[in-house]
Amino acid sequence: MSQTLTESIPLVPLADILAFVWYMALWMGYTAIADRQGPGQRQMARVMHDNRVRWMQRMLERDNRMADVNIVIAHMRSATLFASVTILILAGVMTILGNLGKAREVVSELSFAVGASRELWEIKAFVLMFIFVYAFFKYAWCLRQFNFTLIFIGGAPLPEEVNPQERKEYPERAARLMDRSITTFNRGLRSYYFGLALLAWFVGPIYLAVSAVWVVAVLYRRDFRSVILQTLSEQVSQTPPSGSG
Repeated sequence: MSQTLTESIPLVPLADILAFVWYMALWMGYTAIADRQGPGQRQMARVMHDNRVRWMQRMLERDNRMADVNIVIAHMRSATLFASVTILILAGVMTILGNLGKAREVVSELSFAVGASRELWEIKAFVLMFIFVYAFFKYAWCLRQFNFTLIFIGGAPLPEEVNPQERKEYPERAARLMDRSITTFNRGLRSYYFGLALLAWFVGPIYLAVSAVWVVAVLYRRDFRSVILQTLSEQVSQTPPSGSG
């Protein structure tokens, strides 16, 4: 019986195991750093949080909150678009599973491709499918969080009703709601980056390891060293807090 079980388990080459472990370590490690809260929070997240606090402070000063509602709805449209595209991608991955023979034949024609068994190809396809299922769940959850933010905005007190304590606490709470929604959205978007990197695994394990490093480098450049971050930081530093004399 044990021999039958052993024969039924596909043999995954060590190089593929190491490449996949490296890939997941980079993904989880970068996520832990990029989404860290508190003193070690990345600058882009801090800057955007400050901007959201200012936005909610301005919102409390307005009688008409339709502009604020439309901003949240614009975020929701982006999440809805990605959720819809994710379903189409999953359909494409299912198509690959149904035509593995042809896909393997196409890749095998590449001179630099590393050969792999049909079982290993199935594992790769299922991993790719899982990544985009994960992305879909993130987009669906961030849509619900945006709905919670809309309710929070709808329940905001009018300018004449806001007391000093509420004026201090309400913008911070509303900004935190948006922070969580955007963080969830970013995790779904990050899944796209790493899902595309996983495509390199179909060519060979070394390509997966290299593509994972490349994706982390791109994400790091955009999250920590981008021109847009510098511009936003300069704007926040030059904008006085709401209500200051």
